[in-house]
Amino acid sequence: MAAILPERKDQVQRKDGQAAPDLACGRASAAGSVSQRACVFCGSRVVLYPIADALHLVHGPIGCAVYTWDIRGSLSSGPELHRNSFCTDLQERDVIHGGEKKLYRCLTELIRHYRPAAAFVYATCIVGIIGDDVAAVCRRVAAEQGLAVIPVHSEGFKGTKKDGYRAACDALMQIIRPAADAARAAGEGGTLPFSINLLGEFNIAGETWIMREYFKRIGVEAIATLTGDGRVADIRRSHRAALNLVQCSGSMTYLAKQMEEEYGIPFKRISCFGIEDMAQALYDAADFFGDPAMDVRARDLVREELSELLPLLQEYRRRLEGRRAAIYVGGAFKAFSLVRALRMLGMKTVLVGSQTGNPDDYRQLRELCDEGTVIVDDTNPLELSGFLREQEVDLMIGGVKERPIAYKMGVGFCDHNHERKIPLAGFIGMLNFAREVDNSVNSPVWQFMPGHRNVSHSGGIV
Repeated sequence: MAAILPERKDQVQRKDGQAAPDLACGRASAAGSVSQRACVFCGSRVVLYPIADALHLVHGPIGCAVYTWDIRGSLSSGPELHRNSFCTDLQERDVIHGGEKKLYRCLTELIRHYRPAAAFVYATCIVGIIGDDVAAVCRRVAAEQGLAVIPVHSEGFKGTKKDGYRAACDALMQIIRPAADAARAAGEGGTLPFSINLLGEFNIAGETWIMREYFKRIGVEAIATLTGDGRVADIRRSHRAALNLVQCSGSMTYLAKQMEEEYGIPFKRISCFGIEDMAQALYDAADFFGDPAMDVRARDLVREELSELLPLLQEYRRRLEGRRAAIYVGGAFKAFSLVRALRMLGMKTVLVGSQTGNPDDYRQLRELCDEGTVIVDDTNPLELSGFLREQEVDLMIGGVKERPIAYKMGVGFCDHNHERKIPLAGFIGMLNFAREVDNSVNSPVWQFMPGHRNVSHSGGIV
């Protein structure tokens, strides 16, 4: 059995056919567990970072800016301002005397030089400790420079990465709310027909463009993507959408609920990873608008894409049949899609978990997974390595923190986190995923690993 800290026993569950209590989740990481989670600041940065025409300034030590530099593989169709990891680089003198004056000078200089559409200022741990009034400085600079300068209260000691998501959503509402109020006062800004916002989609390796094209083909306009390939002007129009489609529920459900409460925009949870979930996302949108022609277009699109994709997947399935996979991702929505995608490739998921799942997410995972699957919340390297060994895993799917664990254990790895450079969303993304899984599991390198359960390219165990 894998080693589990006593404090975490109710956050690990094995599907065994018996009734089981809900998996405990949403709590702070156990002290000393070296959790795979990131900090509040990191959570806010990964959400807001893809807004390409905004200025992003980290108010804190240079290490915080370095840690999150180019943190997502988010592509832009235009501006690249977001790729600059600007920082006030607080030093000991600033800690003693305060960093507000330095923040003011940095903001003023950067705004004058780059003329961004808006500016986000991230308050880090040290700022919370020394008590800089970041909001006051932002208000002053906003009045002087004539643009939105938004404080992002993301001091790391306030909680976990999930709290950073909420801080980012609050910051986005500081862009949306004034624009909506102004439109209402002017008697403008009604709901646009057949329109959506894509929430929790970050244009990793260009995935936003794939999804927007699918929705365009069925007759749906994506007003704003929050935040992939994001533009401040589009975010300001987002209150006019008829529907919010939420992909990364962990990061954006809070924003979706705020927009529903304030502007009456309903939301649906979707996933665009894997064949089944991508098709269902299109069907859900068509069903919401109740347009028979749109429904026909959605089904034609799915049929057309699958006619090209399925024959290509058959060869990958032949090579991967019976292999065993482990999944550990940030948002549980990706875990659902990955279990289905692996099943389509003939693989069995024997370990699955997430950083931000809730009880409902884990109930759905339990229903979706096979008997014997281990389900974990907020795991750590000790548990992961133990379960990889116990479950005789051939492939680990995760992010940058899980990669070294897999490689040290002699297990193939597939990057499904936000640093990757290959699009995995949509129908074309499923083909890319199958190719990457096959390359990882069936790599010739495994023949040099003593005792490894290698698979030949003919699909047999050697």
